[in-house]
Amino acid sequence: MTNKKFDIVIVGAGISGIGMAYWLQKKCPTKKIAILEARDSIGGTWSLFQYPGVRSDSDMFTFGYKFKPWTNPQSLSSGEGILKYLKETIQENDLEKYIIYNHKMTSSNWSDQTKTWTLQVETPKGNQEIACNFLSICTGYYDYKEAYKPTFKGEEIFKGKIVQPQFWPKDLDYKEKKIVVIGSGATAVTLLPALANHGAAQVTMLQRSPTYVMNLPNYNEMFLRLQKYLPFKWAYKLTRWKNILLSMFLFGVSKLFPKWMKGKIIEGAAKQLPKGYPVEKHFNPKYNPWEQRLCVIPDGDLFKSIKAGKASVETASISHFTENGIALDSGKTLEADIIVLATGLKMQLLGGSQMSINNKPAETSQTMVYKGMLFSGIPNLIYAFGYTNNSWTLKVDLTANYLCKLINYMDRKKYDVVIAENQNSGSEEAFLNLSSGYIQRAKNILPKQGKKRPWRVYQNYVMDMLTTRFGSISDRALKYQSITEKT
Repeated sequence: MTNKKFDIVIVGAGISGIGMAYWLQKKCPTKKIAILEARDSIGGTWSLFQYPGVRSDSDMFTFGYKFKPWTNPQSLSSGEGILKYLKETIQENDLEKYIIYNHKMTSSNWSDQTKTWTLQVETPKGNQEIACNFLSICTGYYDYKEAYKPTFKGEEIFKGKIVQPQFWPKDLDYKEKKIVVIGSGATAVTLLPALANHGAAQVTMLQRSPTYVMNLPNYNEMFLRLQKYLPFKWAYKLTRWKNILLSMFLFGVSKLFPKWMKGKIIEGAAKQLPKGYPVEKHFNPKYNPWEQRLCVIPDGDLFKSIKAGKASVETASISHFTENGIALDSGKTLEADIIVLATGLKMQLLGGSQMSINNKPAETSQTMVYKGMLFSGIPNLIYAFGYTNNSWTLKVDLTANYLCKLINYMDRKKYDVVIAENQNSGSEEAFLNLSSGYIQRAKNILPKQGKKRPWRVYQNYVMDMLTTRFGSISDRALKYQSITEKT
């Protein structure tokens, strides 16, 4: 028995879901919407992650919402700062009324007969059914309950503590402790200086292979200078667009001239590290820039910690854990009181829920992605998935506005259903085209992309903005249906 019916259900009250709700409220004011949040708080990543130093790895002038300017000149914000920003967004725009906490969608089924989604939802009062015409998935892409954890020989004999950043213990005392952080991604490069500068005796980042690390000044002087001569609104817009275009430029140069860009990144790291430091060994990746995400560090904090002798980097393979640390294949042993497994995320789609069409399982890996938003063959579903080479929120903002445009068009034409029909079959390329480990491990669940638009995911904000804002909703790849007719 269905307990509640909505026009649109948003799944997830993180940065994507909050942005989606804002635009739907603004541009589709007659629609009845709800945000299902599995936890008892908003914020998603920014309320879940509590490890030391947790922060954005995208600049806040583009990571913040288009409709709510980021006013702090700080470019990379702490997790606490982002969570505060999200709470302000909800309060200022009266979005709290849409959020239903402790409601986890476990499955969804689309019915061609009723032209609705029926959601099975776990609540504190038992399981409920919730129906909606349109389903907006804003759950991100990783598993909140489980991180990726490789198995290491001898783990059971290690006498210290083994910690995963995603589940950082609130009472963990790391003062005057020797710490080894296994990993080389954004979490690892964030943890290293945070732990080193807040009481740890020694922190070592142990990586199997290096990652590109770039310094970003964490104080946007351009934004402050512009405010002296321009109204705040224009100072923010210009700063935002400058950062968007700069990111796109650096990405483009990296793809066109990978060797040159690689040299520049390594050269930049060398200038901030001690003279004679083995940069080629520890900061010279085997892959080209942007084949995986670049790690951005504020004001060179990682390099400063290494230069000060508070932190170090070891590039080697692990042989096994010992009672007091980690033995490397080289024969060297790293002593540790605490080992942090910053070994990556475990990807999942749909917040871990199951999806079906007319009671038959729907496999996302068998679908193609239309404009990076709609899954082929799945009616009235939109997925908010951000950029891999730019700020996540930029793409979410475009997705939300596209959904509003789509719904208003359907209302005008009296359509009930929209479905993207794949006209470019045969591709086996995942729509996330990075070689990062967490993406490669999830190939069996990721949808595919085609060879050309609208099935190609270009990871290009300006192209996507022009396509979604000015492109026609009556695309031949989209099929609309109403109760009385099919188009």
